[in-house]
Amino acid sequence: MKRLHVHIAVDDLAQSVAFYSTLFSAEPTVVKSDYAKWMLDDPRVNLAISQRGAAAGVEHLGIQVETSDELADVYARLERADASVLEEGATTCCYAKSEKSWVNDPSGVAWEVFHTTGDSAVYGGGPEIADGRLAATPTGMAVERACRPAPTPDATSSCC
Repeated sequence: MKRLHVHIAVDDLAQSVAFYSTLFSAEPTVVKSDYAKWMLDDPRVNLAISQRGAAAGVEHLGIQVETSDELADVYARLERADASVLEEGATTCCYAKSEKSWVNDPSGVAWEVFHTTGDSAVYGGGPEIADGRLAATPTGMAVERACRPAPTPDATSSCC
């Protein structure tokens, strides 16, 4: 089986292990003094790339769920992880309609949690400032994001 690997540098290993163990509802399979690893079968990976003017590099990480019940389960884990959540609700972004929220891990890495509910003919747009960063995040830190407000009359839609 193939598996996507994501490696994140963190500021506080213990705090981050607690956060990710709660988020994934699983303990790490490897724990060292400076390292932890989870070998997860759930969630599977949704990898997206874009060329929309943001700086190259990892924009954010995310968990895409298949049902509203799964979304509620992940939202409940975020509450147990004691993380501030930015709830966007129903949004249009990345050529899709979805229900989503954002959270930053203890080191400030942005995570998107979402349930796609349909396709969209437009990329979408949202609460960014001009340089492509989210205007407000749960921790008050700006988050790099590739999504830009779409050149459409629908200025109320939110972005990935």
